[in-house]
Amino acid sequence: LDEVIGQQHLLGPGKPLRVAFESGQPHSMILWGPPGVGKTTLARLMAQGFHAEFIALSAVFSGVKDIRAAIEQAQQSLVRGRATLLFVDEIHRFNKSQQDALLPGVENGWIVLIAATTENPSFSVISPLLSRSLLLTLTPLADSDLVAVLQRAISAPQGLASAVSARSEERRVGK
Repeated sequence: LDEVIGQQHLLGPGKPLRVAFESGQPHSMILWGPPGVGKTTLARLMAQGFHAEFIALSAVFSGVKDIRAAIEQAQQSLVRGRATLLFVDEIHRFNKSQQDALLPGVENGWIVLIAATTENPSFSVISPLLSRSLLLTLTPLADSDLVAVLQRAISAPQGLASAVSARSEERRVGK
């Protein structure tokens, strides 16, 4: 979690996501923000941090049948003592009946729903899901965050392991 760059308004000490991680108690939430700010990464980290099964659905490619199958799989995991984090990417693309299909899983605690959207959830997510979820707004990465990502990618062993270099003037964003 400490390796995540950006979103310190959610991940810093005493902030909502940090508190959720430290409590060990996952809660359904909607991550709202522009593309490329870490919504999917945070969902995967939550599954790891909470030692939960991770099921990912894309609202572009999934329907009610997929939602029901995921909830059934989550119920089976609960029998084995393991929670399931259901990540729904682009939840704003689900219609009302598809979103309604998520409700029993959320209400009964069979799944922890982590939904990602680039659209305003007040207009694109049904009220019952909104009322049962924590709404977190992610912000675009600052220029300094992008430079930190670049520096890490260049130097980290799991990245380029310093096989390339960039002069400081090349690392400035927008130049």
